[in-house]
Amino acid sequence: MVGDDGTARSDEVPRQPDALPEDLQERLHRVRWDSRGATELLLEAVLSVGRELDLSQVLRRIIDAAVVLVDAEYGALGVVSEGTRLCQFLPAGITGEQERAIGHLPQGRGILGELIRHPVPLRLAELSEHPASYGFPPNHPPMHSFLGVPIRVRDEVFGSLYLTEKRGGGEFDAEDETVLSALAVAAGIAIENARLYQEARYRQQWLEANGEIVASLLPGSQRPRADETHVLEMIVDHALRILAADLGVLALPVEGGALRVALAVGVDAASHQGLVLPRAGSFVGAALAAGRPLISLDVEHDPAITVGPPRWAGLGPAVAVPMITGERVRGVLLLARAQEREPFTEPQTAPLSTFAGQAALAMELAEQRQAAEQLALLEDRDRIARDLHDLAIQRLFATGMTLQSVVRLMDQPEASERLLRAVDDLDETIKIIRSTIFGLRTRDRDRAGHRLRARTVTAVEQASRPLGFVPSLHMAGLIDTEVPQDTADHVVAVLGEALSNAARHAHATAVDVALVVRDGTLSLCVTDNGVGIAPGGRCSGLRNLAKRAESAGGEMTVEAPAQGGTCLRWCVPLSPP
Repeated sequence: MVGDDGTARSDEVPRQPDALPEDLQERLHRVRWDSRGATELLLEAVLSVGRELDLSQVLRRIIDAAVVLVDAEYGALGVVSEGTRLCQFLPAGITGEQERAIGHLPQGRGILGELIRHPVPLRLAELSEHPASYGFPPNHPPMHSFLGVPIRVRDEVFGSLYLTEKRGGGEFDAEDETVLSALAVAAGIAIENARLYQEARYRQQWLEANGEIVASLLPGSQRPRADETHVLEMIVDHALRILAADLGVLALPVEGGALRVALAVGVDAASHQGLVLPRAGSFVGAALAAGRPLISLDVEHDPAITVGPPRWAGLGPAVAVPMITGERVRGVLLLARAQEREPFTEPQTAPLSTFAGQAALAMELAEQRQAAEQLALLEDRDRIARDLHDLAIQRLFATGMTLQSVVRLMDQPEASERLLRAVDDLDETIKIIRSTIFGLRTRDRDRAGHRLRARTVTAVEQASRPLGFVPSLHMAGLIDTEVPQDTADHVVAVLGEALSNAARHAHATAVDVALVVRDGTLSLCVTDNGVGIAPGGRCSGLRNLAKRAESAGGEMTVEAPAQGGTCLRWCVPLSPP
């Protein structure tokens, strides 16, 4: 204020920034300013809470400023979820040891619930005398005086400020209520700004994640081409990173309307992997039925989960979102955090639906691309088979006929014998080519899994990811026609174990695989240039491979080539011994 002589009076109210909203300026004017410098303190608190853009930091600054402003010993900020309960509770003035002794944080009953049900300022001289008083849990410090005000973000009640125990043993007065109400208005503005910033940041991260997933599927991408399995891994990894979750689960629909967990990453992932869950009684099924993101504050005790083995120990906040393209359900993405961590919020989960929809499109794109590549591969195999049949076999057959006609003209027995051996070799070559043609034409019609050549190629391709390179592969002989199914199963298992050992233990930079059928014997050789087998190392896996060979009437040997590395040779007869 300015006196008649033009000098400033000692009770002058500092000029508020013009940027402050009118309702906040009005509340500031209503405060009775005194020698404590409450004006400066309140404005400093307002500026402090508005300085941060991280929502968790904003909330912490709000409650810390509130305790100082009204001179309270204890304080808390409660965030309301679904309009009826507290989903987040930030205490002040209580030590970590006291928090652990008290146990579960309030859920919104008693006096705290009164402010949720009736979001208007509440001031009490004695907490226990209010009709809604619910009492305190064991190990809770005694509290008597109380002051609470709601925090609104625009027209929405975001939560409440709770202050107890006025220092000095007095009561909170009307000025404290006005100051705290002014801070609550500033808090609402700061929370809205933080929400907008957080939402924009999350949207950018989700867009970048979607861009990376889609880019890996496009032709000409410099990134490694992704199959459907890799797409699922990218979806879960991005969601875990962006929302800082501790567990990520992706469930896909299967026959009968159930959902199978195709991928689980994070805390106790093994207890989720492979589970087949009905829609009724599972959290992922509930989200699918709702058709929107479903949030749980405590997934371990969520009443919607009634089926499946115990698998949620230590987990609390969770969110599940369906992945839908058009009318087709592609899956459900579930994320969970540890019990003591903050719940998932609307700014975090709002872009998740968009991400899930775009991720579902990426899954469909991966499926279509894989189908197109499979069709192109089949067409290429048919072309090769036609060329082999129409060109190579016919030429070989004609050459054999010519040689047979020449034999009759030979006078020397040695020359005749050589020509006959050449004819026999040509016949054997024709058999091999016909077996190859048969394998090319039936590999994918029989879904590739029943043909040893195809299964061998698949095993080598799958090993390229852990190895970091593609092993070389050589196959010869009538592999798809002379090898029994039981022996073929042994071969695939032995090859998988050998390649796994090369990836995990050998640290190899090159692996050669040779599968040969000749003279009634199948031999599989896997050679690497790694560190070799350490003396005294674990050999349980190799013993199992040796037992497989013995059960089939064959043997297995492991050698150390002169140039280094390991050579595993697994041989079995193709006819009963």
